[in-house]
Amino acid sequence: MPRLRAHGLSVTMPDGFEGRIFRRAPVAGSTTYAVVHVATFPLPDEVADFGGGAVTLMGRDDVFVVLFEYGPESIGTALFARQGIPRYLAPSDFSTTVLRRGVPGHAGTQQFFTESGRPFTLYAVVGSSARRAVTVPKVNSVLAGITVQPASTREVARVTSAPTSLERWAAWN
Repeated sequence: MPRLRAHGLSVTMPDGFEGRIFRRAPVAGSTTYAVVHVATFPLPDEVADFGGGAVTLMGRDDVFVVLFEYGPESIGTALFARQGIPRYLAPSDFSTTVLRRGVPGHAGTQQFFTESGRPFTLYAVVGSSARRAVTVPKVNSVLAGITVQPASTREVARVTSAPTSLERWAAWN
């Protein structure tokens, strides 16, 4: 299976998934960190960090997975105390009340953790709450293929005139 790599993160792309790893262009005086989007449907060019502009396009058997990195000031806080990326989620981990933008029928989960000295949130949405038993294994197949390099080796985007980097892969059958 192909691997998507950028910004100290890599994801093995399961068949039928599309993904990208990127950093937003920073605004003056700010620093940005890596964002990963992986989905079972074509991702539009413009998608908000947590799926605005994409999740409304999901079918009932689709999934959308986000890995969002926070700054080093989050390390050691209670919210990011869990060590290690969640590798297995159960259908019961998904709820219709967790969604950042409620879409009828969808369910989501959000998990905060630290991996390799880097703080993240995992946000995942499934296209049908009723079909979680079918779709959550798809989310788990993405989680199994994520690796995170230690914080000391990651790149951090700073304000420059250079464009934000983006790596994208579509692995459609």
